[in-house]
Formats: sequence, C-alpha cells, structure tokens
Amino acid sequence: MFRLPLLALLLGVPALFMPLSGQADPRPNILLIVADDMGFSDPGVYGGEISTPNIDALAAEGLQFSNFNVAATCSPTRAMLMTGVTSHKVGMGNMKEIMADNQKGQPGYETWLNDRAVTLPTLLQDAGYRTYMAGKWHLGSRPESLPSARGFDRSVALLESGADNWEAKHYLPAGTATWVEDGQPISLPDDFYSSFYYADKLIEYLSSEPDSDKPFFAYLAFQAVHAPHHAPDAYVEKYADTYQEGWDVLRQQRYERLTAMGLLPRTAESVISSDWGTFYDTQPIDWDSLSDEERAYRARQMAVYAGMAEAMDENIGRVINHLKNSGDYDNTLVIFMSDNGAESTVLTEIAPLFYRLRYDQDSTDLGRPGSWSEYGPGWAYASNTPFYSYKGSPFNGGLRVPMIMRLPGVIEPGSRTSAFGYVTDITPTLLELANTPAPDGEYQGREVHRIMGTSMAPLLRGESERIHADDEVIVYELAGGMAIWQGDYKLVVSNSSAIAARAGMLLFNMQDDPLERHDLSAQQPERVTALIEAYHRFVAEHGLVEVPDDYNAWEQLNRNAREQFLGRHGLQLLVGTVILALLLGWWLWARLRRRRR
Repeated sequence: MFRLPLLALLLGVPALFMPLSGQADPRPNILLIVADDMGFSDPGVYGGEISTPNIDALAAEGLQFSNFNVAATCSPTRAMLMTGVTSHKVGMGNMKEIMADNQKGQPGYETWLNDRAVTLPTLLQDAGYRTYMAGKWHLGSRPESLPSARGFDRSVALLESGADNWEAKHYLPAGTATWVEDGQPISLPDDFYSSFYYADKLIEYLSSEPDSDKPFFAYLAFQAVHAPHHAPDAYVEKYADTYQEGWDVLRQQRYERLTAMGLLPRTAESVISSDWGTFYDTQPIDWDSLSDEERAYRARQMAVYAGMAEAMDENIGRVINHLKNSGDYDNTLVIFMSDNGAESTVLTEIAPLFYRLRYDQDSTDLGRPGSWSEYGPGWAYASNTPFYSYKGSPFNGGLRVPMIMRLPGVIEPGSRTSAFGYVTDITPTLLELANTPAPDGEYQGREVHRIMGTSMAPLLRGESERIHADDEVIVYELAGGMAIWQGDYKLVVSNSSAIAARAGMLLFNMQDDPLERHDLSAQQPERVTALIEAYHRFVAEHGLVEVPDDYNAWEQLNRNAREQFLGRHGLQLLVGTVILALLLGWWLWARLRRRRR
C-alpha cells in the first residue's frame, strides 16, 4: 500500500534540485547601466533639475545610495567594476593617458585588462548567462582584452576614453576613436548618435534569443555625459533658459532639494565656493564677473550637458520598456551609477589650436554635429553638489557618485542607505545574487587575483545596515591622490600640490561631515598614523607603484601624448622630412645651376 507514494517520493526528491525541462532559470537578469562623468546631483532624484524620469523611477522601485564611491577616473573604475579587484592589480593602476614613466610596463599597469583578472561577464557566461554589452569599454584594445574576449557573447564597444557622439571622430590630440562589434572593427551608421545607438544595439542583442530560458547580463555603458557634450536640438532647447543665473545659484538650489529629500543631512555652512575654507585651492570663476556674452555662452554649455543627460535617460527608458514588453523586467536587477564625478577640465585651454581647427565652437551650434562643447569647473562644481572638487580628485566630488539598485522581491522599493560602498563590491554582489561562485585564486588552471570587494546582498535584503565592517580598511589611489576609508572615517591625501603643501593629510568623519569641511587630523593623529600604515601595507601587498614626488598629471599627459603621436606617426614624419629635405636640396641645386648659366 506504500509502493506508489514511496516511488513518487524517490522520483520527486532529485527533481527538487534540478530545473524541469523547459523551466525558466529562476536567477535574476542583470542590467548594469553606467553614465560617464555624471555628477552626484545631476539626476532629479539626487536633487537635479535635469529631467531624468527613468532614473528617478528606478530609485522609487529600489535602493538609492548616498555614499557609494568609485575611482576618480574612467578606466580604473571600469576595471574594478568588471573584476571586483583593485585597479592596481588588473592593468589599470593608472590611466594610460597620464601614466607616470616609472609605472610604464609594471605589473598591474599594462593599460589593458590583464590576464590575471577574470571578469564578471566571463564568470556569468560560464554559469549559463547570456552576456551582452553596448557602449564605452576603455579597458584595452589588444585582442585578448576586447569585450568579446572577456565574457560577452555579443558586444559593440568604443575602445577609447571617449569620442564624438555624432561621428567616428576622436576628441583628443594624438587620440583615436575605434568601435568594434564582436571583436571586429565597424563603421558607424550615418544617423549615429551615441546614446540612441547603444540602446538600439542592446535591445537588438536582448531580442536575438527570444525563446532562451537563460538569464542575461547586459552592460549599457553610455558615452554621456563625457565631453564633447552633444545632444539633438530639441533636448538642448528645453534648457535654453534654465541656467541664466549661473552655477552658484544652481548649486544652492540643488542643495536645497537634496537636503529637503533627506538624501544628506543639512549643514549650517554654505555650499558656495567662497566659503570652502582654507585648504582648498581651486574655485569656479565668479559668475557676476563674466560679461553678458560670456554668461550666455556658458549657460548654453550647461543646456547642452543637460540635454545630453536627458537623452541618455530617455534611452535607459527605451531599454527598460523593452524588458517590460518582453516580460523580463520583474526578474531583472537594474543598477544605475556614474563612473566618477563631473569633469572640470577645459581641453580647449590645453590645446586651443587643435580644437579651433577640428571643431565648431560657435554658441548657436553647441551640441550639434561638428561642434565642441564642454562645461568647465563652474558647472562641474554644480553637478557635484554639495561636494568639493571634481573628477580626478580623491575628495567626494571625484569619488562619490549616484548609485541605484532595484530588484523586486529582494530590495525594498523607495529605500535609501548612507552605508559606505565601493566599486569593487559590485562584482561579488552580482555573483551572489546570480548564485555563481567566485574563483578562489585559480581559474581554468591559471592563477588569478581573488575578488577583493564585499557582497552588498545582506544590505539589499535588509539584513544589515552596513556593507563593510567598522574595522575594515579600503584603500584608493590614483596618480598620487589617495583616499583611505575605515568605518565612518576617510583620510584624504590630495594629488593637488597646492593642497598638499598647505594641508597635507586631511581626516574627515563621513557621517557627520560628508562635505569634507572639518579636518580632524590634528585631533586624531593616532587614527591618521594607523590609516597611513594600512595604506603602506596595501602598497606592499598589491604592487601599487607610487608616482614620483615631482609628478604632474597634466605635464605627463602632454608628454605621453607626444610619445603616442610619435610612436604612431614617427615613420611618416621621418619619411616626410627626408622627402622635404630632398625636394629642398633639388630646388637649391636647380637654382645654383641656373645662376652658373
């Protein structure tokens, strides 16, 4: 009488551990969206006036971070994002463009994603995920470092740090602009505009296997809002009158909104530049000191930037609508973040002739095909409200970025956290949620770096209020700028020589003082000493190659650009010089012959 139930039990138990034939994989899909050079307060849900309804909706559906930190420039962040390992070990110890001479050729400073790193898409691909990418790569152009070789089934990628958004045109002196699809060079379509193109391609890839039961990992890496700033006219005109009052007014307005939202605690101190204190060296130009013509031009620059950000948000919405229509959205973990703070550099002041000859800089044409627009320190300072400094800096203006995660059934909608998070935490988080093991120092018979980040999954599930233990030390370094975190504290060693000479090491309490106004180093010298000692242990353990004492990033940029140009065009220059010398010699010889006659 017990035979049938017993037989059913014996047959049913193994079935509990195996998916039924045709049953969908229950693991979540993953959509990772990265904006380029977007400041902390640019999205509406972070206090910005720019229309970003799709980013704002993600925050309403998920968890919004107010203390998430990355590297201060593009490729180191992306290297850590794709591996969970410090950039100093995986090939991006410094940006290729500003690599110090003593770092060149050193392990971890190859300027491409090296073979000791196993990427997140590779591990997810091994675990049965479909993997797709569209956008900026910036992790090397050698065949072994392309997206197609690092775990993506399908990919279209800009290989360099940036490019024109309307055409295949590089944006730096001695630069290049290369797009590849599935590892092969491609030509861009005639109607190319970067944000729409990348969304189109990702939707194409997501649609390519409609009957697949495999989950997907999709990486959407916009060029927006990296310079040059470009946007279709309709997006720019929407903001034509928005920025007439200048960056100080905008910064204060954003600060009022984000503190009213409760995103950061309000301080009695002003967030306007004249009140920044004694140990900060760079401040935006006084808006009122500008002529009417200059104010109009600069307001137009910010309108282009805002239009570019809104166009990016619209294309985020297009991808999300595709997932809703395909029925995938409810089981999709969506992450939105920026790769670093807003960019203050004015390239037209560094190489004015290059940009004058190569681009149209007329006010009425800003944002259009053929134009050059960048917005400089004034608007970058407003984008990074309420923080000090910019992209490239170890202060919060360079490192702290907007970050949102949503996953129904796991993350409480409309929640917020002030917990410290770091970019290396994303890979272990996604692997845990995807039920995918991380390699323990070995992968396919070769030695590889262990993941260094900490999974945020307990925080996402509401099981913890912190990601990192109070005694854990996190070390960041880039081009001589350092940030060392432990618990609520952050030690800053600036790569600005003016700040370093005047203030040295600065210690801040991030919970009490996220604006980094009150240096505690004199009151807590023991903590400063302990954090510096932790930094030196990190240097020794992870092969960090420190820049020389006389290192200057801009001088190095110019030197590296000259070397790159000569390396690429040296033979042509030599041949051209020889031909010119021969022609000149022939001309002189011919003149001498005529005179003798």
